[in-house]
Amino acid sequence: MSETLQTTEAATSDSDLLNGTASAVRAAGSALRERFGEVVRYETREELMRALAANDDTALDILRPRLTSLRPNAGWVEDELDGGALPSGEWWVVDPAEGNVNHLHALPEWAVTATLVRENQPVLTVVHLPLTGETYTALAGAGAHLDGQPLHVSATADLGLSIVATSQARPDEDEKVVRRVGSSITAMLFDALVVRTAVPATLHLTNLAAGRTDVFWQFAGARADLLPGALLVTEAGGRISDAEGRPWTPQSESFLAAAPGVHAEAVATLSR
Repeated sequence: MSETLQTTEAATSDSDLLNGTASAVRAAGSALRERFGEVVRYETREELMRALAANDDTALDILRPRLTSLRPNAGWVEDELDGGALPSGEWWVVDPAEGNVNHLHALPEWAVTATLVRENQPVLTVVHLPLTGETYTALAGAGAHLDGQPLHVSATADLGLSIVATSQARPDEDEKVVRRVGSSITAMLFDALVVRTAVPATLHLTNLAAGRTDVFWQFAGARADLLPGALLVTEAGGRISDAEGRPWTPQSESFLAAAPGVHAEAVATLSR
């Protein structure tokens, strides 16, 4: 894990920080939108990794200086695929191009995210969808919003009437995790109304926070995949746990977010 820590502090309220973060994330999104349109072809994994890195670097060149100026004393998590707990203090957890592979394939499901974590708790997050212009924000204790309008999870109370979603395991994921993903999808196909499977995770969680879907689950996963959506869903009134219903932390081996009325049913399905 590559993590760096700056040394000076900028005094500002969390509300001001949220506004500044949103401005930075939108600017990075605009730069990525200019690169979007045609499918980027690659013949080898090395070519793929170079193309992904080019998008990341485009966004990071904007995000890093702007977020550092907002909170100079905050650490910076440089690898969006890292997981687990962070050291003490404040950290920026950023995914400069979430759904980067989709971007390369001219698919619309991608975003830019930035989350400020304080003592391992997300305190604010911004998720920006450059193609639609939508910006999802959440501030701990102050609710979740889409372009300034409050978000609320659904009131669904029957898993059999629910739209549920999961994200694909990473290509280099452990075989046990891949098989667990497959068996969980099968279980949900029996119990839920509709099962959606796609990347990235954050976009599923924005839909859940907005009440469009009812359940999202994932096995393993990185901090940058889950922290933005975890705060959005929580602040929109949803429930967060691991797949067994225990409290979720970045060290957990699974993640479950759901509308309160179907959380217990989702745990039961995933535990079969």
